[in-house]
Amino acid sequence: MTEWQSCTLRIADRVAEVTLTGPGKHNAMGPDFWRELPQVFAQLDADPEVHAVVVTGSGRNFSVGLDLRAMQPVFEAVLADRSLAAQRNAFHTALRRMQQAITAVADCRKPVIAAVHGVCIGGGIDLIAAADIRYASADAKFSVREVKVAIVADVGSLQRLPAIIGEGHFRELAYTGKEIDAARAEKIGLVNDVLPDAVAALRRARATAREIAANPPLVVQGVKEIAEHGRREAVASGLRYVAAWNSAFLPSEDLIEALDAVATGRESRFIGR
Repeated sequence: MTEWQSCTLRIADRVAEVTLTGPGKHNAMGPDFWRELPQVFAQLDADPEVHAVVVTGSGRNFSVGLDLRAMQPVFEAVLADRSLAAQRNAFHTALRRMQQAITAVADCRKPVIAAVHGVCIGGGIDLIAAADIRYASADAKFSVREVKVAIVADVGSLQRLPAIIGEGHFRELAYTGKEIDAARAEKIGLVNDVLPDAVAALRRARATAREIAANPPLVVQGVKEIAEHGRREAVASGLRYVAAWNSAFLPSEDLIEALDAVATGRESRFIGR
């Protein structure tokens, strides 16, 4: 069994359980995560003994999203004084790989069920939006946070959330970056159900996974394929567009300000440049 740095993987009774690790960083998504996630889900997709997948987080939170400090080298190339074609092409390549990591979850032929507790923001939303079913604990908090750090969300939230929660709710969350609680998330359809605590949410996700795994696996995979038909190309097109957009327009004084604010633990002051 492969030893992963960003998660643990357990398979039992035809259900795989992927647990994000690194609770000291609240399961922030650094280089290991982006490299390993598509490998993990390719393995699960190819394993005939896996009929369903549960994704959860270790520690107090599901995920705080992108590890801005660990991923800062990705941004530095496009923030340099002379960021020309070569630097922007390198950024575009790195961004497309990150997009493909989340898309590997959506493209997995086995249904994916997310059990969310604590904080789920930024990249955490990208991840659960790629899942088929989502459950949350009562303490869960959600935010499409990228706008708060001067980034157009670019690895899947903007493409997948409208089909999950509708255009109005999606735009409210994406434009404001506001945080919503589990009750609101359930009301707008972001999660299927809210459970009392993290243990109960994970228990429900496991129970649903076992229920799915008891059905004919090829039929379940067929249902998922038909459900995704027509939607997949629209998502792929949107991802290509935002990758090109951010490769061109991401560099800004506001982004530099946001990264510095994160590093120093202060509020950002944006000026629109």
